[in-house]
Amino acid sequence: MTAALALLGYALAIACWAPALLARLTSGGASVRPGLAAWLCAMASAVLAAGLATALMTQAAATAWPTLTRVLCQGVAGTTCTPQVYRSALYSAGVAFLATLVILAALVALWRYGRRTQRAVSRTRLHARAVLLAGRQLAGTGAVVLDDPRPVAYCVAGHPAAIVVSSGALAVLDSPQLAAVLAHERAHLAGRHHLLATVTRGLAAAFPRVPLFARGAEEVARLAELAADDTAARSVGRPALVAALLAITTGRVVPSSGVPGAAFPAAPSVARGALAAAALAVPARVERLLAPPGRRTAAVAGLALALMSMVLLALPAGLAVVAG
Repeated sequence: MTAALALLGYALAIACWAPALLARLTSGGASVRPGLAAWLCAMASAVLAAGLATALMTQAAATAWPTLTRVLCQGVAGTTCTPQVYRSALYSAGVAFLATLVILAALVALWRYGRRTQRAVSRTRLHARAVLLAGRQLAGTGAVVLDDPRPVAYCVAGHPAAIVVSSGALAVLDSPQLAAVLAHERAHLAGRHHLLATVTRGLAAAFPRVPLFARGAEEVARLAELAADDTAARSVGRPALVAALLAITTGRVVPSSGVPGAAFPAAPSVARGALAAAALAVPARVERLLAPPGRRTAAVAGLALALMSMVLLALPAGLAVVAG
């Protein structure tokens, strides 16, 4: 029982306090992939700890009910909790009612997570099929062109996956910029960023008031965009990618040779479940591309995040062993 309470307390602490620390370490995008790993490890650690705590509590309730009622009573009331209290039928009924509520809450959360995830996967697959039917192939690229005056480029995972570029985007992108956009979207698909988005958005939907999951879904989406930016920049160069982001966001032709100052209107909307080249935090991404973090900063941030990930994964098991 002590192990269960320790794991539950750890899960609550990680869920409430980890987001602020992780956000500080990953806000600048100095080390993107370790940052992604750290956010995912924190969420996995909280889920694992809560799951282990629930399993241990269920086991204690099934095999040692008198011990469970005594520990709970004394944990709340201390020495004022006498045997007459925790052995009474009324108290046992109250504990049984609370245990039932906890189990029902866990089942409801699992059902919400499963429903949200299944709907997201189905919606994405349907959109990918519709795009392939409605669009036309862009020769030599593997992308699909949709007739839409809005400048949009995004990818959707499906069977098969699709990279979508609107006719409006083609009108404002030159060849190097188009190559940068396509490299960005291919990086999303190669990195399976759609799976990360599905998992983290599902957790945020199942536990909307848990800070770690709500903030984590946003941060994973942001870091996935930075990871795709880095891959595209290595492939085609930063100037072409910056100009492409500006062109899609503003809807105006932007020469790759000189990126002017520009206002940033709201990015065009894309299908839910899609990962778009210019749908998230474009000004910050452009600033980062123009002034990338130094190697020393990236190395220090990467080391700190890697150590944090290992600790987050090891702590639940360690707590269960030590407290047990």
